[in-house]
Amino acid sequence: MQITVNLLRKSFGAFEASKDVSFTIEKGKLIGFLGPSGGGKTTILRMLAGLEQPDSGDIYFNDRRINDLSPQDRNIGFVFQNYALFKHMTVFENVAFGLQVQKRSKKEIKQRVSELLELTGLKGLENRLPNQLSGGQRQRVAFARALAPEPQLLLLDEPFAAIDAKVRKELRSWLREMIGRVGITTIFVTHDQEEAVEVADEIMIINQGRLEQKGTPIDIYQNPQTPFVAGFIGESNLLEDIVDLKGFNDTLDQAKAIIRPEFIEISLEKELTLPSTAQKGIVRDVFFRGTSWQVEVQLGRYRLFGYRSLEQETLKAGDDVFVLIHRIYMFNSESTQMLENGLKTDPYPVHI
Repeated sequence: MQITVNLLRKSFGAFEASKDVSFTIEKGKLIGFLGPSGGGKTTILRMLAGLEQPDSGDIYFNDRRINDLSPQDRNIGFVFQNYALFKHMTVFENVAFGLQVQKRSKKEIKQRVSELLELTGLKGLENRLPNQLSGGQRQRVAFARALAPEPQLLLLDEPFAAIDAKVRKELRSWLREMIGRVGITTIFVTHDQEEAVEVADEIMIINQGRLEQKGTPIDIYQNPQTPFVAGFIGESNLLEDIVDLKGFNDTLDQAKAIIRPEFIEISLEKELTLPSTAQKGIVRDVFFRGTSWQVEVQLGRYRLFGYRSLEQETLKAGDDVFVLIHRIYMFNSESTQMLENGLKTDPYPVHI
């Protein structure tokens, strides 16, 4: 199913949860709604589901306007973060519930439930109650129940929020593989960047009721189109200006700078490859991050952090180092631009 949204608005009193949001989602895509809490992600999802009515704007499923359709007539599956399973029903009965509402035959129900239990890795658990399952298993039951009536659209509201970190990572890979096999258009809400990047075909960054940017995870990371996206995606060092940074010129009025850790090379003098563009700094602190060292360095009046490989010589607080910044993002209220050390790109306008 293709989803088209045009100028969708929704307010709750003085609070504007959705401000003229427009987008298109192609059939079979797995889309992540990503943004801070209270940004409007869940409100948009609930309007797609029919659980909230927009104040204005249009929602189309394929070429059909569905604003006035009830939730049960939209042919969607909805998975909530708290599972919402029927506690008194077995796994089989929970998954079969939607099929029984559709008045499917017992033979059809048995066959469909069996297929879904196999697909979701729940085979052999048919007769267990929800309180006899782990959190990951309960969430898989919720997925299976949502898929049972063969919806054209699957909506997931922070589906992994109630699950511990290890199981959450396992379920991300499982979800992507499962959706790929089923081929259903899917939208999931999350405020977890890692989750969105790992799972989604495309990400929509939603903030203060507005769609800031839509694109593939790598495109959004490498080419942020608004100041908010540049600061929100990935880790970053935020600077008020760059006048003392070697190799850069500030070409935007009243601009701030974002420098991601991977844009920074922190070296000992004997390791330098481009000494003419590096600046002297002092290590303030070093933190072990499992796969690398996080190094906090004082570079003149700037305090930055970057990463060093475990294969490199270990640094300690007080060490003299050389810092080479390869690129930065500059932004003001009107535009963003990426500057390379000694080379800049043309600014492009913010989409408001």
